[in-house]
Amino acid sequence: MSFIHEDFLLSTAAARRLYHSYAAPEPILDYHCHLPPKDIAENRQFSNLFEIWLEGDHYKWRAMRANGVAERFCTGDATPYEKFEAWARTVPHTLRNPLFHWTHLELKRYFGIDELLDGTTARSIWDRANEQLATDSLRVHGIFEKFRVRATCTTDDPTDDLQYHQQIAASGLATKVFPTFRPDKALNVHLPDQFLPWLGKLAAAANIDISTFPRFLDAIKSRHDFFHSLGGRLSDHGLNHCYADFCSDDDAASIFDRALHGQAASPDEHRQFASYLMLYFGHLDAAKGWTKQLHLGARRNNSTRLFRTIGPDSGFDSMGDWSQADALGAYLDRLDQDNALPRTIIYNVNPVDNYAFATMIGNFQDGTIAGKVQFGSGWWFVDQKEGMEMQINALSNCGLLSRFVGMLTDSRSFLSYPRHEYFRRTLCNMLGSDMENGLLPDNDEWVGGMVRNICYSNASQYLNLGV
Repeated sequence: MSFIHEDFLLSTAAARRLYHSYAAPEPILDYHCHLPPKDIAENRQFSNLFEIWLEGDHYKWRAMRANGVAERFCTGDATPYEKFEAWARTVPHTLRNPLFHWTHLELKRYFGIDELLDGTTARSIWDRANEQLATDSLRVHGIFEKFRVRATCTTDDPTDDLQYHQQIAASGLATKVFPTFRPDKALNVHLPDQFLPWLGKLAAAANIDISTFPRFLDAIKSRHDFFHSLGGRLSDHGLNHCYADFCSDDDAASIFDRALHGQAASPDEHRQFASYLMLYFGHLDAAKGWTKQLHLGARRNNSTRLFRTIGPDSGFDSMGDWSQADALGAYLDRLDQDNALPRTIIYNVNPVDNYAFATMIGNFQDGTIAGKVQFGSGWWFVDQKEGMEMQINALSNCGLLSRFVGMLTDSRSFLSYPRHEYFRRTLCNMLGSDMENGLLPDNDEWVGGMVRNICYSNASQYLNLGV
């Protein structure tokens, strides 16, 4: 039997029934990813396995570095095949790391390759995969069709002109592709050397002279409106923690004015300004019926040396241990008091906080929308079997798993769609075990119906994307 077989991860008969009858047939709604819209618009054809698999994958780079692989084979000047071969030699050392599962799921689902990847099989797998990558079926649009991707939502800065999204919308592509509004750089009044160049881009994108704080807010709203006009219905924020040091309009304007003239905000001023803007973003989202996503808790760019030489999003991030509950509760409560709490998904990267997040969402369910505030799927370092199980258990114990909007890839790679399969198999294995142990009724209609909804229908109904 091959390593990736039809009952992979499914340990009971009930789990197998749930997966094959209820989970596997569902299409994919990938509502949060980091895929390049340019690649989608141009229906990119990848020249080789390195381009589609290793080009921007910091998960693999971390494993390779931990295995003693030199940086030139990760992000440096080695040839594509040399980098791939270095990864292949690393794979046997990833046993019990989710990369081992993902690697072989991806080889099987995209290329029909059952062999285990290592240094001895690298050349054969490279040649066979590259031959298939030269066909239309593994161009970007072919991948969408193969994995029945109904819609995907990319992650975009407010200053982006969204030209590729406009091209995609006009192309007739069956998979819908929507922008997601990610205004993190708007908070950087404590970093004028970064904030001021970004402010210039915002002014140009909105065609507004940003000389005052009200004009800054007008520019933000203008870009939010533009994203909405192209089908955008989600925002996203990557924060250490929520901000809840709320300040007055005048105080926010004063902080902005000083930053506009190159004066860095103090830590207290930065927290106040960020709190003010996050409320403003929440009001914008609520007014348009959007969904707000809060990705909380990552400690980024830990190695200053490597950050300076290689840059961000290159594998030098980790879990943080900030206090989350007080500020998160205060932020959601303030929006709720303003009658401006949008649909909200909160993602946690540190499982220590799982129960804080799972209980927090219950405070703000108001009976207007099923699962209005969501505890999002296991994210980043907990985007793996155990992490998914911990998130599912916390949500089940404290809320309604049946209303969960399910999985996403959060990926820069077009080879990541089997992560939905991985999640679905894990979910079905948990529920199937509960059925066979008498913890859930032996009723496929009830439990299978919940599985089907979590895999697709809940997200489709919740997100207002029209898919």
